[in-house]
Amino acid sequence: MSNQRTSPYSAFNFLVEFNGQDISAGFSEVTGLGAEITMAEYRNGNDPENQVRKIPNISKVSDVTLKRGIIKSQDLWDWINLTRREGWTAQRNVTITMMDETNQNTVMRWTLQNSVPIKYTGPSLNAKGGSDVAMEELVLSAEGIRYAEG
Repeated sequence: MSNQRTSPYSAFNFLVEFNGQDISAGFSEVTGLGAEITMAEYRNGNDPENQVRKIPNISKVSDVTLKRGIIKSQDLWDWINLTRREGWTAQRNVTITMMDETNQNTVMRWTLQNSVPIKYTGPSLNAKGGSDVAMEELVLSAEGIRYAEG
């Protein structure tokens, strides 16, 4: 009998690490994990098929958005300011690890290589009150992405 899992994993247990270190507070949402390959279009002038050929060209990593509730920490703000001052020397490898339902076993891991923040968004505040949590958001741009199973 195979140990192959037949049902999909839940998407609610995950960890985010910057340069291999856990940060001050966990994130509630990670979106945008992905990569894309652009295609170059080419056609020979004497091609009897009279059609364009598509050749795989450069690849790029999608921007990734991290969201979390605001805590008494400036780590995200400090990183975007460091990037503003020092540019690419502020790069970090960011690892997103998806865990199983028990939160004990690694299912998958994505590592965003040479990431820098390109956008920080603070909370939306509303004096009417309510039960909304004050959230902050960080958008990352990465040079590469690595994928590994647990």
